[in-house]
Amino acid sequence: MLRSMTGFGRGESSSPGYQITCEIKGVNHRYFDFNLRMSRRYNILEDRIREKVKQYIVRGRIETFINIEKTGESQRNIKVDNDLAMLYHNSLKDLAEYLQIESAIKIVDIFKLPEVFALEEDEEDIENIWSGVDGALTSALDSLVEMRIREGQALAEDIRRRNQNIVNTVGVIEERSPLVVKEHFERMKKRIQELYQDLAIDESRLIQEIAIFADRTSIAEELVRLKSHCSQMEELLLLTEPVGRKCDFLIQEMFREVNTIASKANDLFINRTVVELKAELEKIREQVQNVE
Repeated sequence: MLRSMTGFGRGESSSPGYQITCEIKGVNHRYFDFNLRMSRRYNILEDRIREKVKQYIVRGRIETFINIEKTGESQRNIKVDNDLAMLYHNSLKDLAEYLQIESAIKIVDIFKLPEVFALEEDEEDIENIWSGVDGALTSALDSLVEMRIREGQALAEDIRRRNQNIVNTVGVIEERSPLVVKEHFERMKKRIQELYQDLAIDESRLIQEIAIFADRTSIAEELVRLKSHCSQMEELLLLTEPVGRKCDFLIQEMFREVNTIASKANDLFINRTVVELKAELEKIREQVQNVE
């Protein structure tokens, strides 16, 4: 089933003492490009989150935002460095004596000095946090994938319709192709008769030239390959695995065949029809750029 690379998903979950919200946005990208926004204190979870996302997403730029909010009361403690505080106190007294000024040191003054105290929190249970993150992330990814599948179905319908248009156009070129040689033969014969009215036409020589022209302008192989590529495209649209890169490569091959047809056909009608083929292929290529 074809999946688009664009989509959005949101999920919420909770674990003891925490409420977690996750939002994921997917956009076009040639490869898998993962970006995470989350409080740096939980960076230890980044590798787990990345691996989780890779289980769902193969290609695209994935913007992930995770908010981890504490809901329970956190235990905080103040740790005072008594030795450092005493060192500050003694140094200030010595400085006051040296400057011969009155020393009026208050405890709050020392408390404000660097590194006299530190605010400590209880160590968090990272596995407990991951349990909540995993739940919110899974919910967001499920929602994202669902949206990508819906958009992928719309893309598949459009690609399938345009692919059928190409098949139909190839059929028109196949009908026209044999007439190109016949018309060229008639034009050459008429032209020779106009230029050399009194001379007999060497039919064998004329047939030989037409045979050379027919071989040089034959597009039968290109048409067969182009129809084969169209069949492969239809098959890719039915697969459940990601096919974006395969479709992109196939479009390149189809363009190659169409360009060869244009250069070999030597016919105004076919060349005009090739323009229509290129227009459809270009539209398919634009759609394929959004396929996972």
